[in-house]
Amino acid sequence: MNVNKNIDSISLKDYAEESYLNYSMYVILDRALPHIGDGMKPVQRRILYAMSELGLNAGSKYKKSARTVGDVIGKFHPHGDSAAYEAMVLMAQHFSFRYPLVDGQGNWGTQDDPKSFAAMRYTESKLTGFADLLLSELKLGTVDWQPNFDGSLLEPTLLPAKIPSILLNGTTGIAVGMATDIPSHNINEVLDAVIHVLDNPKATTKDLLKYIQGPDFSNPAPIIVSPEELQEMYETGRGGFKVRAYWEVEGNDIIVRALPHQASGSKILEQIADQMQKKKLPMVVDLRDEGDHKEPVRLVISLKSNRINATEVMNHLYATTDLQKNYRVNINLISLKGSPRVFALNDLIAEWLKFRQLTVLRKLEHRLDQVDDRIHVLEGLLIVYLDLDKVIKIIRNSDDPKKELTKTFKISEIQTNAILEIRLRQLAKLEQIKLEEEKGELELERAELEKIIKSKARLKTYIKKELKDIKDKFGDERNSPIESLSEAKAFSEEEMVTSEAVTIILSKAGWIRSAKGHDVEASNLTYRGDDKLQHFAKGRNNQTAVFFDSGGKAYSLQAHSLPSARGMGEPLTGRIVSESGVTFEGVAIGTDESKILISNSAGFGFISNLSNAISNQKKGKQFMKTPEGANVISPVAITENHKFVAASFTSEDKKGVSYKLLIFPIEELPVLPKGKGNKLINISTKAFKAKSEFMMDVCCLAEDSKLHIHHEGKTGGKIWSLSELKNYISSRAKRGRVLPEGYKGTILLEEIEKSKDAALE
Repeated sequence: MNVNKNIDSISLKDYAEESYLNYSMYVILDRALPHIGDGMKPVQRRILYAMSELGLNAGSKYKKSARTVGDVIGKFHPHGDSAAYEAMVLMAQHFSFRYPLVDGQGNWGTQDDPKSFAAMRYTESKLTGFADLLLSELKLGTVDWQPNFDGSLLEPTLLPAKIPSILLNGTTGIAVGMATDIPSHNINEVLDAVIHVLDNPKATTKDLLKYIQGPDFSNPAPIIVSPEELQEMYETGRGGFKVRAYWEVEGNDIIVRALPHQASGSKILEQIADQMQKKKLPMVVDLRDEGDHKEPVRLVISLKSNRINATEVMNHLYATTDLQKNYRVNINLISLKGSPRVFALNDLIAEWLKFRQLTVLRKLEHRLDQVDDRIHVLEGLLIVYLDLDKVIKIIRNSDDPKKELTKTFKISEIQTNAILEIRLRQLAKLEQIKLEEEKGELELERAELEKIIKSKARLKTYIKKELKDIKDKFGDERNSPIESLSEAKAFSEEEMVTSEAVTIILSKAGWIRSAKGHDVEASNLTYRGDDKLQHFAKGRNNQTAVFFDSGGKAYSLQAHSLPSARGMGEPLTGRIVSESGVTFEGVAIGTDESKILISNSAGFGFISNLSNAISNQKKGKQFMKTPEGANVISPVAITENHKFVAASFTSEDKKGVSYKLLIFPIEELPVLPKGKGNKLINISTKAFKAKSEFMMDVCCLAEDSKLHIHHEGKTGGKIWSLSELKNYISSRAKRGRVLPEGYKGTILLEEIEKSKDAALE
């Protein structure tokens, strides 16, 4: 095998590493990251330079954007025309750049759709006055120049920016392994901070935050960030903040007048409409986009009534839509040394001032060289007027007047050429006076330039005056207020649900469902097979229903999540995790402050707030401690009741079966968060264990209500008023009195209100 000895071999690993490193450095330095000096990426710098070369300054006429893009990609930036045009569009959009650099005429996109701009053959453009701050000193010896991509032209390596442009307009970019995210700021605040650093080189970021309040965008949407977050962001160069929409209330409408930076109004309306469709925003009835040319952003969110808290609605929308957006800050720039670096605020301004001082020095030195050259020429010209006849004679008679003049008057070649180029009409006495005046003025200027160049203090004063003049000309007020508010909070599922009357139904087999309204006859509903009603409770759709099992555990479910009573419902065990062998005895529903009476067959019970029984655990919460063999009795809701009623069953060998009733004031019941409770009616422990005595049911009575005592599953029984039951009234933990004969099986107690009294009797 013949191998060419002139070919160097390299491993694939080394080749790949070197190639990728070269590519990475190209992307970082020549595409994605801006330079701290002028705050520009290469494509932006080339666009501005090309426009200045075309004479498209702020005072000129507009020219087709295609003309600029053609020059950019043909002379300086050999990439796609669409990429160059998009970069140009970005610098023209007032909602993208705080201080636009390109003045566009035509369709340049909208905040709602920034990429909806017209093609470059339709739009026209020129530079803004603000761009002059980057370009005006370009030809004054301030920056280095480099060959363009084909070596046919020169282009500036940087623009001689008079202001820290990177802070004013900000930027975003993604390189290889790093990114940059810099927000825009207000020019007044930034220039005040720069002047402060000029006067106090050791100024800290904390000192500068007295001048720079924070980021500032092109609309009044408030920026949400705490002072601590702000300080950390500027001290480390990394952090983040939020921007919220600016809104006002007009009648029942919320009017959104300003959106977060680069947020889309149409996307926000879609997000809100999606929530409305899913019935997650019942308080919002309509959405409209009323934006026009005079008021580009005007989103209208119509509420059901003026009683709805608009602030709470907006807090929910902040948390669930782009009406609030998070912004990352990563102040990553190419430093003066040519390498990427994350800057703190004080370091960034100090570094930029080094660039500006160097630029101004170069400008002054360049001007000093021009002044020296002109004075040198003027000194030669004034020699003509000292001996005009001799000069004329040499020019007329000498074969080599240039050489003769240089030798005779001991002047330089440059001075000799200037003398030879003088026109006859310039030999007048008046012209001599003008030259002498010009020379005097230039000598004064030279002395002033030399003073500034040699003195750091004078140089700082010079730069400070420039910055103050720029502030007077371009300064404006802050747009974005800085606020430190509480976090946006989305509505909970319960808050989204409308408050409707419902009846929660529990069957003996443990099936659950929810019926609309409080007029439902739960016992008349259809049940599966031999199943029948166990218990029901009345409440609201946005409340929590609590189910109790026979072992004293409580299980919580949202009422609005329960299946409709139009069907058979679904088993409770499908929603929770219960122990084997337990049965479900009852349900309660109400507010957190609602009170219930919970009891068990061993004769113990207590009163508690419903909130004490609520739990998020699927396996439930142990609410009542029950003695061995005892079952929980269906809970009783307590409203205006003032009497408690308990019925017990006793089976004695000699006396047979008897039913006892005990009534006592409800104030005698303990109020506990959970536990075993106190004895309600005296049940013999021995008899209870033998299952010959236990408490069957409980009830609470209001002053004007009656007690219905009947057999389970049977109508009839007897209705008693409190006056008829006075013999059964005693105190808590007594045995109670025996009910008249005639009751059999399971005895149930039911409070009868006046409205139901006539129907039952």
